Amino acid sequence: MAEQADILFRNDLSNVDWPALKSAVAADQFDNGRTPDQLRRSFENSFAVCIAWEDGQLIGTARVLSDGVCNAYLVDVWTASHFRSRGVASQMIESLLRRLPGQHLYLQADPELAQFYRGLGFVEQPLGMSQVIGQWLKNDAPDSFPV
Repeated sequence: MAEQADILFRNDLSNVDWPALKSAVAADQFDNGRTPDQLRRSFENSFAVCIAWEDGQLIGTARVLSDGVCNAYLVDVWTASHFRSRGVASQMIESLLRRLPGQHLYLQADPELAQFYRGLGFVEQPLGMSQVIGQWLKNDAPDSFPV
């Protein structure tokens, strides 16, 4: 755990109220359609997470998917709008970067956030591609995957 003024940064999911998180990200237009249960499963199946709290209120999230060897993907970096520009996202990301030595970390961001990520050492890649398999968020994914 780390602290910044009144903000507490944790690398666990204890005390996360998933319906409240769903409401908060929706209010900030950061909702991609996941249900509270899908949000929980997404975060639980991550390699590492960082959650920012102030006075018991969840104010930020970030998580990393990784093979633990050479490739990782940064996703769900969100800070509640009234806490932005206070270094919350930077501190969450830096916390996650410490868990990824020797790995190539990729992210996809909206163009207006490019300068923020450049400031954290990210460089633009010439091409990124994606594909949704079947219909978005319609799957029978298990709660956890066998290792």
